[in-house]
Amino acid sequence: MSDSKYWNKTVETMPRKQLRELQYKKLKSQVRHCYDNSPFYQRKFKAAGITPASIKSLDDLSKIPFTVKTDLRDNYPTGLVAVDSAEVVEIHASSGTTGNPIIGAYTKSDMEAWQEIMARSIYTAGGRREDVIHIAYGYGLFTGGLGFHYGAQKVGAEIVPASSGMTQRQIKLMKDLGVTILCCTPSFAVYLAETMNTIGVNPRKDLKLRLGLFGAEPWSERTRQRVNEALGIDAFDVYGLTELCGPGVSMECPEHNGMHIWEDHFIVETIDPETGEVLPEGEEGELVFTPLSKMGMPILRYRTRDISVIETDMCPCMRTHSRMMRVSGRSDDMLIIRGVNVFPSQIEYVIMGFPELATQYEIHVDRPDALDTFAVKVELNEEYSKSSCVNLNDLKRRILSKINNITGLNPEIHILKYGELARTEGKAKHVFDNRKGKT
Repeated sequence: MSDSKYWNKTVETMPRKQLRELQYKKLKSQVRHCYDNSPFYQRKFKAAGITPASIKSLDDLSKIPFTVKTDLRDNYPTGLVAVDSAEVVEIHASSGTTGNPIIGAYTKSDMEAWQEIMARSIYTAGGRREDVIHIAYGYGLFTGGLGFHYGAQKVGAEIVPASSGMTQRQIKLMKDLGVTILCCTPSFAVYLAETMNTIGVNPRKDLKLRLGLFGAEPWSERTRQRVNEALGIDAFDVYGLTELCGPGVSMECPEHNGMHIWEDHFIVETIDPETGEVLPEGEEGELVFTPLSKMGMPILRYRTRDISVIETDMCPCMRTHSRMMRVSGRSDDMLIIRGVNVFPSQIEYVIMGFPELATQYEIHVDRPDALDTFAVKVELNEEYSKSSCVNLNDLKRRILSKINNITGLNPEIHILKYGELARTEGKAKHVFDNRKGKT
């Protein structure tokens, strides 16, 4: 394999002053493109009393109004497209489970930029031309499958475009084809590991897996540890949104100290999710992204609702691009239970700390009367489910104590046998909030 750890050393190790100058140059061009070609942004700028000439530095970015998910849904399908329809070469979309899907329209240059940052991301994690990359993200409108496919293609690796479903067949292909890198959601990686154990496949002995590139849903550090141990791999976190391009916005390096945001293609800000105020560097808040290379459907200051911290100090890998720490939750996924803010990731963190438990869990919230009810369902792992030595009352007490220490709440704890909670071959559903109004 190649000795170089960089896909593009010049860009990845560019001094931050030079990187900021490049960002400003591209931002000016992007703002002008939006103003000249997008009626949506023309209206936004007019309402804010600004023009492209108002953006005289990167600090002036805060003068531009935010773009939010409802803007994309309200302008479905192509109200935010800023090029002639003949220039659009590909369309992607979110699931649209809560309304109109979020559309992504790509020009040829958009596709080239996306493929480049995906290749850079795969290479940063250690993927090389010699690898066999198994892609178990969904293909089609969802950006996951084709995003990794395009990146792996540019790296020159052998690709197994497995998509989702048919778990046992996927395991057979991984074994027979000598797959070395697995790309999928973290919950599907867990499901694969459980299925391998059930059918008698030992990943460390029967497979050649060495890396996992996981994203598209929140996951904790303890989930990473569980997956690494179960599959015998080094798991990497990747971040992206359909609104921004798809996967490849940021990627972990082997230091596992946050995901490098490819700042030659994106500007990131951190804001107070309540006030919209831009926060100082290093403070936790909601991430706001401005893509700098999107021509087909440009987006300015997109509120992701993802809560994280940005670090700009030099990474030991010597990449200068800032790092976003693991997303701790989403401001729109946060549960307010009896007046307390609870993130599902907090519950997952607790569960992953108990070796007696499997990785599957469910959070159930309801309001049958005036007061919220809060319950957490977990499973014993396969070994403990077969054992008669588990003191369930003591285990419940310890789980409840940990959750109470973090949230101050005392949910009902239901401990089930292994396999009793629903599995999925895509994104896992962990939260069931049945309250009317959900406030």
